[in-house]
Amino acid sequence: MALNGDSFLAHIARQQAAPAYLFLGPEMYGRDKCRRALVEKFLGAEASEDAFTRHTLDELTMAEVLDDARAMSLFASQRVIWVTRAEGALPKGRAAAASEDGGGDEDTPKASSDGSVQLGEYLKDPTPGVVLVFDSSRYEFDGEDKARVERLRKYFAPVNQVVEFPRMDEGRVRRLTSELAKCAGIELTADAVDLLVEATAGSAQRIELELEKLRSFLATQTNKRITVQDVEQLVPQARSTTIFALVAALGRKDRACALDLLDTLLGEGEYLPLALGFLATQFRQALVAREAGLRGASQVQNHFQRMGVQMWPSRAEQVWQSAASFTPGQLQEGLKRISATDRALRDTRPDDRVVLEEFVLGLTT
Repeated sequence: MALNGDSFLAHIARQQAAPAYLFLGPEMYGRDKCRRALVEKFLGAEASEDAFTRHTLDELTMAEVLDDARAMSLFASQRVIWVTRAEGALPKGRAAAASEDGGGDEDTPKASSDGSVQLGEYLKDPTPGVVLVFDSSRYEFDGEDKARVERLRKYFAPVNQVVEFPRMDEGRVRRLTSELAKCAGIELTADAVDLLVEATAGSAQRIELELEKLRSFLATQTNKRITVQDVEQLVPQARSTTIFALVAALGRKDRACALDLLDTLLGEGEYLPLALGFLATQFRQALVAREAGLRGASQVQNHFQRMGVQMWPSRAEQVWQSAASFTPGQLQEGLKRISATDRALRDTRPDDRVVLEEFVLGLTT
């Protein structure tokens, strides 16, 4: 049975490390936490550099990795060998087809399964004091990647301990953000949490780094509460959420709000072609949603995630608002207006504000 990050930490805390692990999934925050726990438990806090080795199966063969695992170190009695890009071991081309079919001609070399067989032979008699971790963060657990993940599981079947790191959903990211902020002694307003999650694209790893920056900022302030304005000033890409708000206002055909937000963007010196790029993406996605006959934000989110496009519920709601507010013809016309406005911004012109205001008036008519 596969472990998750929390169960792996419990496993490491109460017993000796296994000779090999397979880490699967794209989520990096939990993976790094588990890596630190394994190294600290197995090697100790004062481990030498020779005790921790990194390899990649894009550059080495399985045989070369196992040769290193069998080699005795003169400088470290215990070792952790971290093998990244584990998917690089999977057979490719004809070898992959032969592996999927379960063989081929008797005279055909078993290149497709040699690495897996070699790993199985090694794990029958693993080197004492060595832990191998095969790490693949490239694939998701569903959608088009599901079959690739199953191929990885099959190839690394000799490894009994599999630890899964699926991408966190938005709710979990928000809870983790609040927990990390509390541990750091930071009080975040609800709006600040939303903005921080949006600005970091829901990456727990980035959120942890940005919270450390906010903690350092608070040390110089008398007010110990982080607001939206603080996040906007200190977190990269946070101001781009103003662009999303402008897009949402245009989607609702809220002219007054759109003009106010445009004034904010101009006052902040925002690069306006970037705003148009966000808007063009939303209109294209809204057009796809209309043509697919989607109903509601949840259907929009599910549809795009099946296509491999990462989409948060708040973003799906924006796309749905645009799809509900504009007909397919209006969305197509809007894309033409965006293109024309982008050209106008790059040409000799009287004023950026005039160009953008004409654009907003045209879309909200």
